[in-house]
Amino acid sequence: MRVVILCGGKGTRMREITEDIPKPLAMIGDKPILWHIMKIYAHYGFDDFILLLGYKGDKIKEYFMDYPWKSHNFVLGRDGIPQLLEEPERWKITFIDTGADTMTGGRIQQARQYIGEETFLLTYGDGLANIDIKKLLEFHKQKGRIATVTGVSRKSQYGTLVVKDNLAVSFQEKSQIEGIINGGFFVFNKEIFDYLKDDPGCILEQEPMMNLVKDQQLAVYCHEGFWIAMDTYKDILYANEIWKNGNSLWKVW
Repeated sequence: MRVVILCGGKGTRMREITEDIPKPLAMIGDKPILWHIMKIYAHYGFDDFILLLGYKGDKIKEYFMDYPWKSHNFVLGRDGIPQLLEEPERWKITFIDTGADTMTGGRIQQARQYIGEETFLLTYGDGLANIDIKKLLEFHKQKGRIATVTGVSRKSQYGTLVVKDNLAVSFQEKSQIEGIINGGFFVFNKEIFDYLKDDPGCILEQEPMMNLVKDQQLAVYCHEGFWIAMDTYKDILYANEIWKNGNSLWKVW
């Protein structure tokens, strides 16, 4: 099963970092956010990734091309080929350029041919949680809906869901009230593409999700554990403090 990660946003609220790199490469400890996210999925056996790139996507390509020798001990042979002394992560990564200004739904639609016809996992390139991905997937199968979103109880600027019997009955993006918010970590069946327009301006969190709610096709997996989204530079500093103190609850591996 493929894991699709949205990595193309400009991170305008984090200019201290994103002038030089895309937000998914912001460092927590000595590894970028994106690495931490991929480690969560890989821990549960999901290691076939599709990265949807946009703003400064070349930096993400460069990071993973250089990752084996920069992050592991190795011997440089006389032929100039490095021989790693440690076993690197056995990830398969597909890099898809989806445009610097493309919105979330447009990015997913562009990657349709690479995602294929199977159910797939999707999340944002800036959120971490100690979520059990296998339980999330089991829940999705039990509910039998086109889409499942992970709901987190917060007062926030993120999209607010009204949930009844684990189904969304309304969805309002960018609400400021207390409620269950869109925490990312989605599961989608192939029918999700029927809800996404082949348009760079298509935003997953607007018309597509609202239509899923209207059709009673959006299940909500309520996650009560740790969750954090890196929306601002302050969030990055907070995540680093957690990591430094050894309290990184998202470290399920």
